[in-house]
Amino acid sequence: MTDPKKAQKILGVKGMNDLLPEQMAHWEQVEQTVSAVFRQYGYSAIRTPIVEPTALFVRGIGEVTDIVEKEMYSFTDSLNGEALTLRPECTAAVVRAAVEHNLLYDGPRRLWYFGPMFRHERPQKGRYRQFYQFGVEALGYADPDVDAEQLLLVWRLWDALGIEPRDRPRLELNSLGSAAERAAHREALIRYLEARRSELDDEALRRLHSNPLRILDSKNPSLQTLIQEAPRLPEFLGAESLRHQEAVLSVLARADIPFALNPRLVRGLDYYNLTVFEWVTDRLGAQGTVCGGGRYDGLVEQLGGKPAPACGFAMGVERLVALLEELSVARASPGVDVYVVHFGDGSALDALIQAEHMRSAGLRVQTHSGGGSLKSQMKKADSSGARVAVLLGESERAAGQVSLKWLRASQEGIAPEQVTLGLQEAIAKIRAGLYSAEGTAGA
Repeated sequence: MTDPKKAQKILGVKGMNDLLPEQMAHWEQVEQTVSAVFRQYGYSAIRTPIVEPTALFVRGIGEVTDIVEKEMYSFTDSLNGEALTLRPECTAAVVRAAVEHNLLYDGPRRLWYFGPMFRHERPQKGRYRQFYQFGVEALGYADPDVDAEQLLLVWRLWDALGIEPRDRPRLELNSLGSAAERAAHREALIRYLEARRSELDDEALRRLHSNPLRILDSKNPSLQTLIQEAPRLPEFLGAESLRHQEAVLSVLARADIPFALNPRLVRGLDYYNLTVFEWVTDRLGAQGTVCGGGRYDGLVEQLGGKPAPACGFAMGVERLVALLEELSVARASPGVDVYVVHFGDGSALDALIQAEHMRSAGLRVQTHSGGGSLKSQMKKADSSGARVAVLLGESERAAGQVSLKWLRASQEGIAPEQVTLGLQEAIAKIRAGLYSAEGTAGA
């Protein structure tokens, strides 16, 4: 019989997931790798609040986009009645911060961010209500070389993450041209869709005059023939837009980065112009876009700043981690380098002090806690994921030494015999063993 006094478990919000220690090895590896690559290209970190004024996203993303119409977590602040929203994306937030703090006063800025975003939609694999993104924003740069450089950056990132060229997401590009070119295409598209109005579904009818470009992104199978026969935006591009696109494509060709032009690629936000791109994989089912972005030259002015060109992209971390797992890309060990086993009166204190010396040498160290026999402690050392056990018994303590035993010697080609050494010599031997096994100590 159930005890009525027993507290019921409170579960997390569906689609807002806990990241447990067993899952974090790939996450931490991705975070470290991505931030290192971003810094290689001269991007500085920026962090913005997860809550922003609702007006920021209505004005920046577009009032008739899916995000603003259906997906934002918006609420009224009970203290002052302000309309607030959990950020559904971060480009508008970064631009808002750049305008507010006058970051472009001394010239263009390269910025990168990482953090959670929020969209109220039906949770499914690769699509969550709270999800994480990395992104870069190059503010104040008009030339196409910045668009191209960001694509080179992503290609280098695949390499740094250990994704082989044959397994990498494919690059698809399009140009959305200028505002005038998009307007001319929009008029032609509306005329075309009006002529075939009877073929449109309810969603397309709703968007027909408010945002007809989004109809081209519909996944409804019954609309695909109509979409394929619709006027294409590249047919309306002028000489300047074509020059910009050709400059980007020429860099990709010289760098041997494969790509495909996709005239139906429009992205889901209103602020884009000229270059737009997505990196897409077939290994994650329906949620195959791992990274997407492009140029948004009008957004800074739209959010109250002086006119300034800009270009950037965002990358979904959950999808990137899922891709690494799907490809069985090796990940860094989630465990520690060293597990300190100790026994005898007063050994716990000595173990803590010895562990601090090892940490000062750059090693990841866990000390045993809770007593137990040598056999039980060695079992825990093995399950910790440590590469080596440091034993601190009565004889070692009396001699001012420690004993080393490699726990994975057969895998790493290291002699398995237990050896007793002075602490500094032991530290040097551990580091040498880690370097020879992995190419990096404590990695």
